[in-house]
Amino acid sequence: MAGIVQRATRAGKKLRRNFPDDGLRALCYRAVMRMTNATMYARVFASDASCNGRFFFGVTSTGIYCLPSCHAKKPKPENTRFFPTVEAARAAGLRACKKCHPDDFARGADPVLETIESLVAEVRAAPQNFPDARAIVRRSGFGATRAFELFRQHYHTTPADLLLRARLDAAKALLVGRALRPTESVGDKPWSPSAPPEAGKPRPTDSLAAISAEVGFESLSVFHDHFRRLNGLTPAAYRELRSAHGFEVALPEGYLLGYLRRALSRDIHSLTERLSGDVYTTVAQFSTGPALMTLRLSPTSVRAEISGGPALEAHALVVGLLGLDEEAAAFARLARRLGLARLVTGRPELRISQTPSVFDGLLWSIIGQQINFPFACLLKRRLIERTSQPFAEGLYAPPTPAAVAALEPGDLLPLQFSRQKADYVIQTARLVAEGKLDLAALHSMSATRAERTLLAVRGLGPWSVNYLMMRSLGFPDCVPLGDTGVTSGLQALLKLEVRPDLDATRRLMAVFSPYRSLATAHLWQFNQPIP
Repeated sequence: MAGIVQRATRAGKKLRRNFPDDGLRALCYRAVMRMTNATMYARVFASDASCNGRFFFGVTSTGIYCLPSCHAKKPKPENTRFFPTVEAARAAGLRACKKCHPDDFARGADPVLETIESLVAEVRAAPQNFPDARAIVRRSGFGATRAFELFRQHYHTTPADLLLRARLDAAKALLVGRALRPTESVGDKPWSPSAPPEAGKPRPTDSLAAISAEVGFESLSVFHDHFRRLNGLTPAAYRELRSAHGFEVALPEGYLLGYLRRALSRDIHSLTERLSGDVYTTVAQFSTGPALMTLRLSPTSVRAEISGGPALEAHALVVGLLGLDEEAAAFARLARRLGLARLVTGRPELRISQTPSVFDGLLWSIIGQQINFPFACLLKRRLIERTSQPFAEGLYAPPTPAAVAALEPGDLLPLQFSRQKADYVIQTARLVAEGKLDLAALHSMSATRAERTLLAVRGLGPWSVNYLMMRSLGFPDCVPLGDTGVTSGLQALLKLEVRPDLDATRRLMAVFSPYRSLATAHLWQFNQPIP
């Protein structure tokens, strides 16, 4: 199923290149896809955003036309008409919907998204200016219900949670003594904890109480509790990372160490990582270059040791590997409220282990398409051997974008890559190496913007993009539609006679929003033995 969706997406991209005229392109796309009125109505009923721009639909009873993804009340089939362009819809006497703004989409603009993105940028730059979530809603100019809907849709979060994380990020900046005023930046780049300070720019703050108040927390204890829950460290311990070569993060109560071991040893022949008992060793790429990192696992904590890498970056990597900042307990409560407690039985604290880097996840999302897991692992090992060298303790450094970009597709054919897969891997690496695809910027984008950016990359379809957003970027409300693990899990969980198709999967997974990424992780494990 994933292959069908990806081929359809590639067909659409090819048509956009070859037929710049909107009307001709839409007509050609309908011819390619053979979309009947019934098919298009099904897409409208499913609020399928992937069909936006492929066609528009009008409602004769209200006199408006919309995008297929519009969340307004669904019209009856007999009141629905379909159009290849907005011009055709207007020629039929219809007017644009004020909820989904089809005219803006048709000309490449998205003012509602841009409004929310600008607001989020304000919150992240100066969280202390927003005393609570209500202040964010008022600043948005939307009603409370609409504002919450937009934050969920575009950022997979609520205003309150986004404000909390913005405060914690600002506190981290202050803790390491390289904080900048909201209007300042380091040169022409945004500040990051690993960036070297510039003379005259840093503004260190020594008191934890002062930092707590500076970023908007109501008390030091609230600041401390939230910081430790999402980072596994106290604020004071995080500050010590500036000069540390190791650190210890606390695990949440009930943390499932067995599932972590399973995630860290998926490929027992991996060239870049090794799990031996409770000792995990890997070579990670940091801003300073590759470095060896060792994690010592225990039921209550994980001790990290870094040989030559910056501890601040290593901490961020460990938080991702452990899934510490994910809302596992909240998802378990949701599953129980839905009457699906058996989905989380025995693993209420299951978390998604993030890939070591976005580039690593990007490679895997391309290599793993439409082939079985063992063969995908074999191809990745061969790519590493071709583009990297042994680094330490028999492990290789992960390939860099530049190293992969230097290849030609013919270099990978003897390694059993298909010509198409080899081309996708190399061309994508070149986009990254040339700065045309900024992987670091994806973290701060809205989920909507990140998805659109990735879907524009040749070789990345809906399955690949959602997998990457979930496993490498940490977006909490993604579904890799067409994934056999998801459909098999749904069939077993709901005792369905057949595995759900794409539309059924989308409908069934909707009940788990805004935690569909964790729902996906649980479905992957549903038919697996408990480790």
